[in-house]
Amino acid sequence: MLDAPSPRAARLDRAGPEPLWAQLLADLRSRVEAGEFTETFPGELELRDQYGVSRHTVREALRELRAAGVVTAARGRPPRLAADTDIEQPLGALYSLFASVEAAGLEQRSVVRALEIRADAHVAVRLGLEESTPLLHLERLRLAGGEPLAHDRVWLPAAVAAPLLQVDFSHTALYHELAGRCGVKLSGGRERLRAVLPSALERRLLDLPFDEAAFSIDRLGHAGGRPLEWRTTFIRGDRFTAVAEFSARGGYRLDLRAFDLPSPSTPDPKASSG
Repeated sequence: MLDAPSPRAARLDRAGPEPLWAQLLADLRSRVEAGEFTETFPGELELRDQYGVSRHTVREALRELRAAGVVTAARGRPPRLAADTDIEQPLGALYSLFASVEAAGLEQRSVVRALEIRADAHVAVRLGLEESTPLLHLERLRLAGGEPLAHDRVWLPAAVAAPLLQVDFSHTALYHELAGRCGVKLSGGRERLRAVLPSALERRLLDLPFDEAAFSIDRLGHAGGRPLEWRTTFIRGDRFTAVAEFSARGGYRLDLRAFDLPSPSTPDPKASSG
């Protein structure tokens, strides 16, 4: 037998025309707006007991709260209120994810999964190099405020970037180290951003619920008029916002060709234009 509703929870109208999950959703929104869940958000079982409804009803309401960005929840973890601070990235600008996270007032930290010299034929061709060219490969799980934000993989020519093997990338920016240790600064590049459904591995790494999408970002970075960096990033869709600016004088222009990155078999002759 279901427990009686909690005094904090509104009594749902079982005879009314509105579904129970919709009534539950409306009441939870009201309680969030009233600041009731500032420390913790109740889990499925607690909400079931508070409102005297089934877990299916609770899950329907929580699914809507997640879709609206009010709460976040991952498999095996209780729901929680979503952070008010999103990570914003500017479109059409050379940005650092490290700097963007700290600009949002969050601590940036990385878990380094790989830092090595290796060959990758597809990446080498994208960089305009011979397929067997040694490359420095850096793979990181990026955290913002202690929560997973992005899975980031970067390749750079080892002839340029080998000094980075000595760097502890748990709390430093790649571009800062690249400039300081290798004497190289990126001057521009080309980027493709698209919404994707992550793989099972990406979901585990980013602690993403099954119904949450992510952004996939591919970047070809240039330095001195030549390709230098190939980067692939999967980033949580619920924590990331891409922004663009426009003006009455300059207007707003989206160059769709910028999304057509060269394939490994057919390098783009214009890729080095920056």
